[in-house]
Amino acid sequence: MSTETAVMHVMNTYAKWPVRLVKGQGNQVWDDQGKEYLDFTSGIAVTSLGHVPPRVARRLHEQIDTLWHCSNLFHIPQQEELAGKLSRLSGLDRVFFCNSGAEANEALIKIARRYAQKIKGTDRYEIITFQQSFHGRTLATLTATGQDKVKDGFAPLPEGFVTVPYNDSEAVKKAISDKTCAILLELVQGEGGVHPADASWVKELRQLCDENGILLLVDEIQTGIGRTGSWFAFQQYGVIPDAFSLAKGLGSGFPIGAIVASEEVAEAFAPGTHGTTFGGNPLAMAAGIATLETMEEEGIIERVGQLHQLLLQHLEKLKQEHPDKVVAVRGKGLLLGVELTQPAADIVAYAREHGLLILQAGPNVLRLLPSFVTTDKEVEQAMAVLSAALTNE
Repeated sequence: MSTETAVMHVMNTYAKWPVRLVKGQGNQVWDDQGKEYLDFTSGIAVTSLGHVPPRVARRLHEQIDTLWHCSNLFHIPQQEELAGKLSRLSGLDRVFFCNSGAEANEALIKIARRYAQKIKGTDRYEIITFQQSFHGRTLATLTATGQDKVKDGFAPLPEGFVTVPYNDSEAVKKAISDKTCAILLELVQGEGGVHPADASWVKELRQLCDENGILLLVDEIQTGIGRTGSWFAFQQYGVIPDAFSLAKGLGSGFPIGAIVASEEVAEAFAPGTHGTTFGGNPLAMAAGIATLETMEEEGIIERVGQLHQLLLQHLEKLKQEHPDKVVAVRGKGLLLGVELTQPAADIVAYAREHGLLILQAGPNVLRLLPSFVTTDKEVEQAMAVLSAALTNE
């Protein structure tokens, strides 16, 4: 079967680039023509330790020769180990494992409603979310998402979500009602243009939740596991959520998702109320354990901070050199956005043609998501391509 014929059988749900990647190692990937690229996408914040990180690969090889899958009707030691690590790192108590970010956010939505109804004895069910947010592609999570483009053609959408402007305290206060059970937010809106939350606003949200008896839920799908310069983004805001979601970087590329919750909130999930066939399987748990072990033992979080400063210096210099093209540089850790006066797609395409993979976050924002093991030399290489792109486009 030819490549062209094979493509015809894949559903057309992605605007695919004209590249077929077949190999990755560290921060480099290669296509089927042998062309090498420097990857500053990390699979959209997934391969945070680079492609095929050695310790994770070894752990997966060991596990694949031992046990791939067993039902969650059994105790799975690797689940208990990874849950313990996440609890220690976050300060929260209980973990539920699933397979993806959308599943994790579905679990957040379900646990918030059930907590309000079964633990608190209320009939609350609404969740406040924010414009330009992104929480997933299931019916519930796309409804929670604050972007109309992901909802087109999927009506009727499930009720129970109220969307208000981001970083706007008055809008949140007006939205809280006797139906509200939780507030759900990203602390850096990745898909929505790389917009960090204001620290004072986040603290006010925590206070509003406490005063009104509602939960503060944080979507850490893209920001968690070191991406913003701390284990979890909320640790930079001086607040502790009642529950938060994880996925992407937790498994170094192996599919995994999770929610982490306080003991009180976790009581809402009793046996039979939520579940998964594949979530928490031994292979995913092995990848997660090895990822966290690598990060802790190699001082990866500190390295993220160093790379952030280096990239920021380069990007601010580009802004000074191209004031007519670069509007702003923003973000946290290694989740950085560059707002342009022109379509970001043109810069992304130029960079790809010249061996650098970067992303968009909206029509005119570049999103840079390098791995945590990127070298200073690779930063300089990427910035040279970006500079040339801005000069030539």
